[in-house]
Amino acid sequence: MKYEIPVGPIHPALKEPIMIKCTIEGERIVDVDVFCSQNHRGIEWIGMNRNNPVQSIYTAEKICGICNFCHPSCLVMAVEEIVGFEVPERAQYIRVIQGELERIHSHLLWAGVAAHELGFDSLLHYVWMVREKVMDILELVNGQRVPKDVLMYGGVRRDIKEEHIPKIREMLKYYAEGFDKIAKLFLQDKTIKMRTREIGILTKEDAMKLATAGPTTRASGVKKDVRQDMPYYAYPDFEVKAITPDMLTGETLGDTYDRIVVRLLEVKQSMEIIEQALDEMPGGEILAEPKVMKVINQIKKSEGEAIARHEAPRGEAIHYVKLKEGFEYLYAWKVRAPTYINILSWRPMLMDMQIADIPIVAASIDPCMSCTNRVTIVEDNRERVLTAEHLHRLSVQKTRRLMK
Repeated sequence: MKYEIPVGPIHPALKEPIMIKCTIEGERIVDVDVFCSQNHRGIEWIGMNRNNPVQSIYTAEKICGICNFCHPSCLVMAVEEIVGFEVPERAQYIRVIQGELERIHSHLLWAGVAAHELGFDSLLHYVWMVREKVMDILELVNGQRVPKDVLMYGGVRRDIKEEHIPKIREMLKYYAEGFDKIAKLFLQDKTIKMRTREIGILTKEDAMKLATAGPTTRASGVKKDVRQDMPYYAYPDFEVKAITPDMLTGETLGDTYDRIVVRLLEVKQSMEIIEQALDEMPGGEILAEPKVMKVINQIKKSEGEAIARHEAPRGEAIHYVKLKEGFEYLYAWKVRAPTYINILSWRPMLMDMQIADIPIVAASIDPCMSCTNRVTIVEDNRERVLTAEHLHRLSVQKTRRLMK
């Protein structure tokens, strides 16, 4: 006998609204369907209709509370390419440091959530206590713990001062000394291994077929990382290599355990990148043009389109931007957050799993619904299924409208 179990859109295991419908036989999951679009905020519309281009940087920060650097970073890079802003070298290094601080924060936050989904709340509280160190540094450098408000077209608004550097190094030393303990708690605890090893497997073939991104795809053995493949900012100086689980365990299964391994190793990698950036950071200016109104006028006089990519903590973020001369706002702005593509992996991950595995498997991709959801339009109270041909036709029509 088959039964359908709806998980969500409001559920203790889900931190944001989404519906996962699982068909089960006994305790075994035999079919999975996912329903999004319970949380749409219209951020792209705001950027194209209400905000000037500088205001849109800080609107982009609200796409995701945790990834509040990578999304405005994509927007800024795209506009800089169109307008031709030359970002000073020091600003490039500061952007790298900000991005890696965000990665450390995001992965530690995720590790705590993963422990909670496994019922290991003492580990949740321990990891989040450790996470406070990077939060303190974000507050020291940016003046606030969560939103950074540091980016500007042509550079950054705030410098990393000499008095900040000893505190940042102290944070790096703190994590270096405590890393082995965190790794041991997550990777050697018998209960965590039983709940994550060979649970929620995403094969390398499925990861590539579904075009998954970030730790989700790297845990399946796909060596894909924008910092490695198409390095931006000062990343060419750091020779970043995509992290895969076999670097630590000697094998790759693509399960929930491997996704823990990848994120822990990436925290260590981020620490090394920040250390190198502090050692090699050049002097000089941090903004190509300090006058904001002059920046806005340059953007309004520009015309063109660009795509920017940033390796966010959850995976590759992509922003498409089009500017039109004389137009007050962004003429076109389209965001693809990493969860938008990673969520497709839930189906192969959950097939043949147990009901009790749903929370940790769902959490293992580090989903963010608020930066993923799009509005759903229902016409005449009827649902419609759009074929690939229909979607292609709509895409062509929209592209032609934008090109006019």
